[in-house]
Amino acid sequence: MSGHSKWSTIKRKKGAIDEKRGKIFTSIIKEITIAARLGGGDESANPRLRQAIAKAKSVNMPADNVKRAIKKGTGELPGVNYEEAAYEGYGSAGVAIMMEILTDNKKRTVAEIRHLMSKYGGNLGESGSVAWMFNKKGQIVIDKNDYTEEAMFEIVLECGAEDFETEDNEFIIVTNPSELMKVRDNLEAKNIVVKSSEIELIPKNLQKVEGKDVESIINLMEALEDNEDIKNVYANFDIAEELLNIDQ
Repeated sequence: MSGHSKWSTIKRKKGAIDEKRGKIFTSIIKEITIAARLGGGDESANPRLRQAIAKAKSVNMPADNVKRAIKKGTGELPGVNYEEAAYEGYGSAGVAIMMEILTDNKKRTVAEIRHLMSKYGGNLGESGSVAWMFNKKGQIVIDKNDYTEEAMFEIVLECGAEDFETEDNEFIIVTNPSELMKVRDNLEAKNIVVKSSEIELIPKNLQKVEGKDVESIINLMEALEDNEDIKNVYANFDIAEELLNIDQ
């Protein structure tokens, strides 16, 4: 696979989902709401909604929260009207950063992002300035368990995925974005437990980061992740494992 998301790897190793569960819940509720607004409340006919619900289940979000978010999206309950947007910029060492936004106030969100980028040595860029450096792909994460790479290769082909790679004790399965949930269904039909399934922006090439720029870019990424209006953050940095100081 051409490049991969180092930031996704770092988040999994740090257990960021557990540490920031409140923010994760808020982000998923926004996603469910807008997915239901755009495609209806029937998850069987709305792949985006189904994916959002699957993510909600993966972090043990209460079913009532999911139902309320759907009803707010369909207009059955009053709710906030969220807008989608994408912002682009650069961090230290020329690292390209993409941000996917769900917000009820774009002006506020842009001001906050601009402040964070400036604070940590980056800058907000024009639309299209870094988007060309990323490919949109579905990514499914499963534990290796008893599967060899040879066995997984056969499974990936049978299930309709494009590619896979190994990362520590996990397989990262790559799909066409539109096929993500179909491939997930095929894997689960083989009794394979899926840890997560996401549509992500995968960098085409990685930018090496060393020295003082490592702390700078990680601090920026964490600050952006903490912002409640930012749904996802992607970057094309490549940082050596020994420089990350992540507890295994």
